[in-house]
Amino acid sequence: MTGNGTGDTEALREEIRRTRVELGETMEALAAKADVKARLKVSAEQAKERMREQAAQTVARVRGQAVRGAGMARAQAYEKGELVRAQAHDKGELVRRNPVPWAAIAAGAVATVVVLMIVRGRRR
Repeated sequence: MTGNGTGDTEALREEIRRTRVELGETMEALAAKADVKARLKVSAEQAKERMREQAAQTVARVRGQAVRGAGMARAQAYEKGELVRAQAHDKGELVRRNPVPWAAIAAGAVATVVVLMIVRGRRR
């Protein structure tokens, strides 16, 4: 010991203070581990957060797929529309080049109307 003993006393007091702080921290950690209800609550919150993140990722992925699908559908519809327009144009050209079948159909329709008018006229 030193002459008056104050150095050792102060060192002991500081050691006791540090030990008390460490003991307090250890007690808090043990109390937290022993609090099953609180630990379950934290675990449930973490699980909910993970589910929210997964749901957000799934929604984003589905939206992306829907956008891609809609784009593909638009492209296919446009292609089909172009094909139909081309076919209609081809058929129109065929009719313009060869109007005889359409004239025959029109003449048949006129003849049918005339026959119907004659039949109706006889009934009266």
